[in-house]
Amino acid sequence: MSQAKLKILRCPICRTIVPLDDPNVPFCSDRCRLIDLGAWFNEQHRIPDESATATDELPPDSSEES
Repeated sequence: MSQAKLKILRCPICRTIVPLDDPNVPFCSDRCRLIDLGAWFNEQHRIPDESATATDELPPDSSEES
């Protein structure tokens, strides 16, 4: 019988081991969860906007066409 590998989950903030039945998963505590939330509010974490690219151009301004 092969032995199943146990996945070790670590807190993304402090890297301590988090039990899978912990109510704060993936964080180890409320403190680490709030640190992560603060990073999102301060825009240290972002999800890239794939819809806006460097090749996108705005339509010409009608006031410039004279």
